[in-house]
Amino acid sequence: MTQETPKTPLLDRIAGPSDLRQMPDDTLALLADELRAEVISAVSETGGHLGSSLGVVELSVAIHAVFNTPMDKLVWDVGHQCYPHKILTGRRDRIRTLRQKDGLSGFTKRSESQHDPFGAAHSSTSISAALGFAVGRDMGQATGDAIAVIGDGAISAGMAYEALNNAGAEGRRLFVILNDNEMSIAPPVGAMSSYLSRMYASEPLARVASLAEGFEAALPAPMRDGARRARQLVTGLTGSGTLFEELGFQYVGPIDGHDMGQLLAVLRAARTRATGPVLIHCCTVKGKGYAPAEDAADKGHGVSKFDPSTGAQAKSKPGAPSYTSVFGQALTDEAARDERVVAVTAAMPDGTGVSKMAERFPSRVFDVGIAEQHGVTFAAGMAASGLRPFCAIYSTFLQRAYDQVVHDVALQGLPVRFAIDRAGLVGADGATHAGAYDIAYLSNLPGMTVMAASDEAELVHMVATAAAHDAGPIAFRYPRGAGTGAALPERGTVLPIGKGRVVREGSDAAILSFGAHLGECHAAAELLAANGLSVTIADARFAKPLDTELLMQLVSHHRALFTVEQGVEGGFGSLVMHALARRGAFDKGLVLRNICLPDRIVEQASPAEMYADAGMTAEDIAAEIRAAIAGCADVVPLRQVR
Repeated sequence: MTQETPKTPLLDRIAGPSDLRQMPDDTLALLADELRAEVISAVSETGGHLGSSLGVVELSVAIHAVFNTPMDKLVWDVGHQCYPHKILTGRRDRIRTLRQKDGLSGFTKRSESQHDPFGAAHSSTSISAALGFAVGRDMGQATGDAIAVIGDGAISAGMAYEALNNAGAEGRRLFVILNDNEMSIAPPVGAMSSYLSRMYASEPLARVASLAEGFEAALPAPMRDGARRARQLVTGLTGSGTLFEELGFQYVGPIDGHDMGQLLAVLRAARTRATGPVLIHCCTVKGKGYAPAEDAADKGHGVSKFDPSTGAQAKSKPGAPSYTSVFGQALTDEAARDERVVAVTAAMPDGTGVSKMAERFPSRVFDVGIAEQHGVTFAAGMAASGLRPFCAIYSTFLQRAYDQVVHDVALQGLPVRFAIDRAGLVGADGATHAGAYDIAYLSNLPGMTVMAASDEAELVHMVATAAAHDAGPIAFRYPRGAGTGAALPERGTVLPIGKGRVVREGSDAAILSFGAHLGECHAAAELLAANGLSVTIADARFAKPLDTELLMQLVSHHRALFTVEQGVEGGFGSLVMHALARRGAFDKGLVLRNICLPDRIVEQASPAEMYADAGMTAEDIAAEIRAAIAGCADVVPLRQVR
């Protein structure tokens, strides 16, 4: 009896998308099964965005099988669902380096592959970018069709509507695939989401494009319910034209985003027949095909390493509470004492910690959806009414609302409190999520107060300070992850505005630290003490207004001053430099060094590895101080030259 030769896995035959185009349709469905298993296996080793990637396995296969990528440009909105895409586009051999130092990005990235024509990690950019490629094609550039894949959460953001409106008016051939899994990071909110959600309850009232006829009847029962919901989204209650048709798109759908036959038929027909913009509405399940993800509350949105057989995630060792949880509790305590305290978040209630306040005071927490611009101006309006709004937004996402911070908050002097989470370098999410710029972009605004917490106890004090501050806008920043283990006060103390503190006395040099790098400064001081060098450490607390009294005290008693911050050049250190220059400190020979993030992108790794790459470890700080002191032996403190 001869032994049967094991079949070669289908994935082993895929070097790139062109190989998919040689496969029969039924084989593509089998390939999708292997691809799903590969994603689960890889993410179990690396952690990452599991649920969103599992939800688009079939869609990834079908798009690459139908369209001529990379000549045709496939743009994934946010890009957190791109793991299957990466495996199919020649990166399978590196998929287990996802989100690690020198590994694959957890998002799409132009420098990584020609199959990533447009990088992303923030939402709602895909349609705009795809329209740009379509214009380039029509103007003779070497590019083919443009396909944007956008989720139901991301399409609710204002930028997506702006792009849909512009694309419809342009009338150019363009494909937008709406991946409707009814599960963005937090449940989508607002009028658009309500429009989406009502679709579950009503029977279809109008026919859609002929390509979708008969699909609904062929769906399994749960998918038929989704189709009814989806059909109401695009048909409305009156039977008039769909929302997307009113914007100038031909609408096709809803279709089952996990049925390979339906996907291939619709994509091929759309590619053959389209002359203008087309929106293809796919209903999918986040976490599809992996029960632990499908059953999880967040559908496996962001997972740590896990056991693929059970889905059980690796537990971190018990330690200090996270800064986010400390903020959430402190804010809830302030809300209990003051009914004017309200909170605003942009689709991240859990990520920002305001979900704690929402549990106790649900009517005073407002999730505005993926709409940071609206959220900031909404908070400004509440501040103008006499409320005390806390606008809790990650540093990297607050960038999206900078005009509103300037125009609607700062210029009017409104007391909006900005709680800025994920300040500094954040680890595996990489440069797209780094909170590197907020010190610089907020400190240059007249009337803005800018604080940074050096530990979680200081964060509690800063929440109390912000709550009590009605004199204008105020911001406080804090990092991702666990705190230092500092003892938390029972209640926050209102800090004197613009006043820092000395936390260690020395004589040879002074460190003025702003924010959460204070622990590294203490470690650097210990290294220097072993070399016989004595260092004073001060916690600035405020970048603006700057504690100039403390600043002049430091330069009057030390030969050299070192500022340290978890931000880029142009931030805290620059404010210190300007203040000293105005006071003539450099005329007396003061040595000043700014230790901050370098003027380049710091790529993904663990936070510790990223700060090492940036030259900001305790050893780096100590080396900088040693070198500077060695070079300024003839410099004396200012008080000795007066």
